[in-house]
Amino acid sequence: MPLGIAYSGGADSTALLHAAATRWPGQVQALHVHHGLQQAADEFESHCAATCVALGVPLHVGRVDARHAPGESPEDAARRARYATLAALAQAHGLQHVALAQHADDQVETLLIALGRGAGLDGLAGMPRQMQRHGVDFHRPLLEVHASALRDWITASGTAHIDDPSNIDLRYTRNRIRLQVLPALAEALPQFRETFARSARNAARASSLLSEIAAADVAQAGSPPALAVLRALPRERLANALRHWLKRDHRAVPSEAQLAQLLDQIEACSTRGHGIRLKVADGYVRREGETLRWYNARLSP
Repeated sequence: MPLGIAYSGGADSTALLHAAATRWPGQVQALHVHHGLQQAADEFESHCAATCVALGVPLHVGRVDARHAPGESPEDAARRARYATLAALAQAHGLQHVALAQHADDQVETLLIALGRGAGLDGLAGMPRQMQRHGVDFHRPLLEVHASALRDWITASGTAHIDDPSNIDLRYTRNRIRLQVLPALAEALPQFRETFARSARNAARASSLLSEIAAADVAQAGSPPALAVLRALPRERLANALRHWLKRDHRAVPSEAQLAQLLDQIEACSTRGHGIRLKVADGYVRREGETLRWYNARLSP
């Protein structure tokens, strides 16, 4: 089965590409995203092309404008653009599976960012080993591998790779964590990668269980959900069901304050005359008869 490798030219993806090409000769194709965010982006592409020629691996390049909108995280914007481009490249070349080079240190960084944002269990579950986006299956085979092990192999083998200068730019949260926080953690908690990974697995299991409960409650409430069924749920279970309904059906994620307001309104909604119209994510939730509906603010009056 052919396999795509997300290949930036950096040390981690270089190690993954070499390992995959050795393990599955003739079955690997490299996918490179040209972000256009740095002047050196063309040089990165040229390096990747030369490496792939030497390995006998086809290289497919996708160009994307990953600049962020005002108020948007540049890291989040780049990540979304990267996944969309990788998926489009994979589908264009008949690849259902794409491997990513994210490793144990990346997982810790992801968990710390989630903690800093006050994330729930979904965020604290970290990066899954496998996920599907845009119809493509993405895999992370290196999640238990330390970054130092990959760099040691690169150094020992003398394998050429790119040192992206943006990786030391302290304007980015992930870089500050990598360069300032992880060294302190290594000194204070030498096994932090393994223990953080265990916490992520525990959070993922708990999140999966809550999703199953929410799915059952939403199925009972119907689509759109009936207020009478929602009001019969305990408050925390109702919150769990509402989050599931909004995310699954509308890709809307309410803030903590928005969800609290919605819970209060549903609990108080005991008469036909009690209306509900609350801002939630980029739309609003409104009572219609005996049901709740969510509307996109840009598409609805």
